[in-house]
Order: sequence, then C-alpha cells, then structure tokens
Amino acid sequence: MDSGSINKILGNIRSFIPANAAELEHFRINYLGKKGIITNLFAELKNAAPGQRKEFGRVLNELKSSAENILLQFSHLGEEKDKSAPDDLTLPAEPLQIGSLHPVSITRQKIVDIFARIGFTVSEGPEIEDDWHNFSALNFPPNHPAREMQDTFFVEKNPDLALRTHTSSVQVRVMENTQPPIRTISPGRVYRNEAISARAHCFFHQVEGLYIDEKVSFADLKQTLYYFVHEMFGTETQTRFRPSYFPFTEPSAEMDISCLICKGAGCAVCKHTGWVEILGCGMVHPNVLDNCKINSSKFTGFAFGMGIERIVMLKYGINDIRILFENDKRFLQQFVSAT
Repeated sequence: MDSGSINKILGNIRSFIPANAAELEHFRINYLGKKGIITNLFAELKNAAPGQRKEFGRVLNELKSSAENILLQFSHLGEEKDKSAPDDLTLPAEPLQIGSLHPVSITRQKIVDIFARIGFTVSEGPEIEDDWHNFSALNFPPNHPAREMQDTFFVEKNPDLALRTHTSSVQVRVMENTQPPIRTISPGRVYRNEAISARAHCFFHQVEGLYIDEKVSFADLKQTLYYFVHEMFGTETQTRFRPSYFPFTEPSAEMDISCLICKGAGCAVCKHTGWVEILGCGMVHPNVLDNCKINSSKFTGFAFGMGIERIVMLKYGINDIRILFENDKRFLQQFVSAT
C-alpha cells in the first residue's frame, strides 16, 4: 500500500468523532478487529521489501496508536446508559440500607414506656449543674467524697458548676417547682471522673424515678420496682434487695437481679456471684424534702436510679460497656429488628 493511502487512513482515524458507543465499537472492529484494516496491513508487512520494512512498520505502529487513542479518548461512551432505551420497570429495586436506633436509645424508650403505664411523667434538666442542685439540696455534706475532683468533672474557673453526676438534680428542680403528688422519671446523660473499663465509663446514661405523696411507703417502692423488672426482663427473673447508703434516701437499698448473661452460673459481669446490681433506691430523706420546700411531716416519697447501659448489657448479653460508645456499624446493625 502506497504512502498516500496510508496517510488517508491516518487522517480518517484522527478525524473520527463517534456519536455513541455503537459507532465507537464499529470503529474498533473496522480498524483493530481480527479482519480490520490495520490488522491486515500488519499481515502485509512480511511482503514488504527488506529496505522498506522498518519505515512501513513505523507507519503501521503510528496508525495503531492513533486508533487506540481514539478508543481511549471516547471510552466514556461505553459507560453511559443509552437514554433512548426505556427504563425496565420489572427490574428489582436496589436494596435500601435500613438504619437502627442505638441500643441505649431503644432501652431508654422501653424504660420510659414501662413507667408511663403506671403514671410516671418524664422530666429533663441541664447537664451542667450548680452545687445546690447536684449536691447540697440532696443532703450531701460539704466534705462528701463525691465533691472531690476524682469523682466529679468541675467546670474550669467556676467550682460551683460541674457536669451533673446523676439526674437527681432534675428531681430537685421538679420538687422546687411542683407540689405533691409528684410521680416522674428523669432520663439523661451523666458524667463521673472514673476509669474506663468493661463495667464502667466516664459518661453514661441514667433513669431516676421519684414518687412523693401522702403515706408513700417502702412497700410501694418495692412493688414498683418488681413491676419494672418483670416488664423489662421477664417474670422468671429473680430479684433481691440489699441495705445500702445514699445521702438523699433513708432507708436506702440496692436491687439485684439474677444475671441474665450466665443464668446465675457466674461470669465476669456478675463477678461470679450470679447476681447483678441494677439500681439504687430508698425513701426520700426528710432533709431533701425540706430543702425543696415540701412538708416532710405530711409527705413521704421514694426515689430510685439506674444506669441504662447496665440494663442494655443484661438485656442483650453484652459483656463490655465500651462497645456501646464505639459506633461500630457491625454492632449497631444487630439492633435493626429491635426498633
């Protein structure tokens, strides 16, 4: 083939502009296919005179390179959908990624629902509290250990303000602004300067309850908590009360349930005792009622407080509290069906 014909082929290749993927594919087959123009020219290379083979080979390589550049330049045409073709409505839709509430949020709402069925309303308050609402009104003596830096996150340059260590501060605000009867729960996040481990964290969530009226007794407290445990964990769950001490209640107790993780056999969560403490409780101390301008000679009440994370761990068989704060999607996806 003479140089004029080859130059014409080269000009046709360089000036080619495909309108769509079909034209580009036709171009590929016409020039680079098994029976294409450039392929046939390479087959003729062996028939060229020995002195012309080098120059003929260089020209053919230029033709091939130009054709391949066209394919590369317009390769995006093969990725585009032919807009003239109608959508196939019979094709299955792409699966949707279903999200989930966090297990702490799921459990918090369940706790709220359980107590709402027996008349408890929800109260909320600020997470940064003053000394009065967080400590003094709750009968904490000035030298109580909870006031020290190792337990409480104080606000810098203002020792009267701290991140609340419990949602009992919300109960103080309710008592200051409401006369009995009072029946409320206070869910929220709290902060304590503690070492992080499988059982404890420096911030976590609590639900605290308060009931004040005439002739409220410890028996009322126990029956309320029995009801909660049976609704949350099932009627087969065993419970027990142990004497304890809290500045804001007298008498005070802690409530244990049989460990749901090891079924009482003993594990790291229950410290191999078969029992797990889930809440503290007691009768509201008369000093607390008087501090909040409620007549302690006329009214009595009970209070309780529980950590939501502890309930989550028992409810779902989780043995390390830290996983609740890591935002691992593989862990959170397990709770889609629980919402």
